[in-house]
Amino acid sequence: METDFLLIGQGLAGSALGYRLKKAGFKIKLLDQPDLNQSTKIAAGLYNPVTGRKMVKTWNADQLFPEIEPFYQELEQVTKKSFLRPINIYRPFLSIEEQNEWMGNSADPGFSKYIQKIYQESQSEFLKDPYGGVLLKNSGWLDSKAFMEAMSEYFGEDLILDYLQEDQLQFQEGFWNYGDLKARSVIYCNGVAANQSKFFGFLPFAPVKGEILEVKQDFCPDYIVNRGVFRVHLGDGIHRVGSTYTWHDLDHGPTERAKNELTERLAGLVQLPVEEYVSHKTGIRPATKDRKPFLGKHPDLQSVYIFNGFGAKGVSLIPFYSQVMVNHLTRSTPIPSEVAITRYFNYI
Repeated sequence: METDFLLIGQGLAGSALGYRLKKAGFKIKLLDQPDLNQSTKIAAGLYNPVTGRKMVKTWNADQLFPEIEPFYQELEQVTKKSFLRPINIYRPFLSIEEQNEWMGNSADPGFSKYIQKIYQESQSEFLKDPYGGVLLKNSGWLDSKAFMEAMSEYFGEDLILDYLQEDQLQFQEGFWNYGDLKARSVIYCNGVAANQSKFFGFLPFAPVKGEILEVKQDFCPDYIVNRGVFRVHLGDGIHRVGSTYTWHDLDHGPTERAKNELTERLAGLVQLPVEEYVSHKTGIRPATKDRKPFLGKHPDLQSVYIFNGFGAKGVSLIPFYSQVMVNHLTRSTPIPSEVAITRYFNYI
């Protein structure tokens, strides 16, 4: 069986790239081991234009954010499923100085497109926000589990559920052969597993373990609260709370340390007790040393590519960069240097 592209991994990256290639008229197959997609399935899926302790605009936001909602809404129409949740994000201020700074930002065209409103006083008796906060727009979250289920159904027979046996991937007469498959190109979209690949092990992945709680708690505002920890209402008084970032403890199990850390951070944001811990989940994010993704062709091998390394911001990054990757694959359009894997070729 011949195909144009064999995509290794059907997480968020593989799903988006596979859809775009299929839409462009190419034959694709996806090889996926579902239990390796935990980082996608448990992710909060936030797309947030202002991030970090210093509350700065997300890297490359002005290119990324116009693509996010139209892309996922298109996929909702194609799959006839619902998984995009556009919603404002409220970020409390930590000081009067920060409040004043954001009053100034509200007049800056570079920020104003992401600001719904600036508040100078607390918005709820249940929040620890004495200095008010900024309500962000062009924000929300992706229900990653619903997204993955919808895309798996969409790909149908093009999705092969099996373990990758990399030693069986052999190049002969212009094709990459894998079992009865003959693919003109292979693309690694398989998250942290690519770090162990014989093809891309040279890239400086920096996997990050994240732990997320689902808790029952009163106070269900019509916005996400995010400062030090995010709190997303899932319905029925259940909230997703996260996330931790650990570079050293990369086992797949939940830890009491992370549970306590998230509980303490939540208590610093919402002045209500946790009524019940509903779940505690973990995943390993395919982050990179410089926190920018890996796009491009292998330096030596013919028709072997990578589309990977999106870390905790995959929901925001992938709509834009999946089109960049398709343009590169189909029209040889150059990949921007800040995300091209050529930036690491000197280290091989």
